[in-house]
Amino acid sequence: MKILRVLLFLASSLLGCNRSDPIVLIQLHPKNPDIIYIATNDYIYKTRDGGQVWANLSHGMSHSRVIAMAVDPSYPATVYAGTKGDAVYKSHDGGQRWVSMRLGLDDATISSVVNQFLFDPANAQHIFIATTMGVFETKNGGEQWVKRMEGMKEVLMVVTLGMDPTRSSILYAGTSGGVYKSIDQAGHWEKVNDGLVPPSMVKTSRALNVTAILVDPHEPETVYAATLAGMYKTIDGAKSWKRIGESLADQMIVGMLLDRTRRGVLYVTGRDGVHRSDDGGATWTVNNRGLSTTNIRSIAQSDVDPRVFYAGTNGSGLYRSQDAGETWTSMPMVSGR
Repeated sequence: MKILRVLLFLASSLLGCNRSDPIVLIQLHPKNPDIIYIATNDYIYKTRDGGQVWANLSHGMSHSRVIAMAVDPSYPATVYAGTKGDAVYKSHDGGQRWVSMRLGLDDATISSVVNQFLFDPANAQHIFIATTMGVFETKNGGEQWVKRMEGMKEVLMVVTLGMDPTRSSILYAGTSGGVYKSIDQAGHWEKVNDGLVPPSMVKTSRALNVTAILVDPHEPETVYAATLAGMYKTIDGAKSWKRIGESLADQMIVGMLLDRTRRGVLYVTGRDGVHRSDDGGATWTVNNRGLSTTNIRSIAQSDVDPRVFYAGTNGSGLYRSQDAGETWTSMPMVSGR
């Protein structure tokens, strides 16, 4: 399936040696800019000194590939990892030791892919996960999970979740067959594909695979959906969608980020590098200066300094920008152990 090809996306080589693994994800500490986590196709790494030295944190985990990570916003020493093939792990000490957290995740989910974590901003113990077997919820920090798929009959594979930052009861799910919306914190889902996927295509191989979905923090009725076949935007809470970004050379969008401080500014990444829009997706500029490759797998914005961005490449290491993506500098990754 196309969506699994994106999750595994063009594998390459090993961190700390003469070659570099694809950087699957970048997870930043919400308060300490010197602490950064990354996941490659093989391991999780962490730096405590802004990238000078990196330590392997995968001890105690299975060899399953880590696809998703999240840092508890209230207690940042608590870290979650979602894998391909071994469900969810949790660490209470910044990744030094990991504990499997799979109660309530059925056997099929354990062997599937955990794509994303989403915290309830009012309660960090309340978390949703998007998996290739559906949406699951915990209200006790992962001690127990409950499946939340009522109304989502046409699909199982959930790739991404978005939450209205002003109304945490409103959730959006990006799936292998378009977008679903819930107004009661995943109690029930409604299909909201008008302008996205014709009804006859939802279950076919030509259905629109959504890779990222983000709610605009400045205008919560505005939602962006990145897919393997271009970008879409709604300004009415997903009653209808319109295609945007048609000028982008590569329509296979792997990553998307909404600038948390600048209204209408968003970034997308893929095989053609980093592109930025300053007007809600109407026009785009290329932001690849300093990158040795345009194959960008992941992107993140600092919670401490909004002008600091990180980009993970598909085989050429990690890059940092200190001017909101205008220029990028390579961050050599030296292993500390």
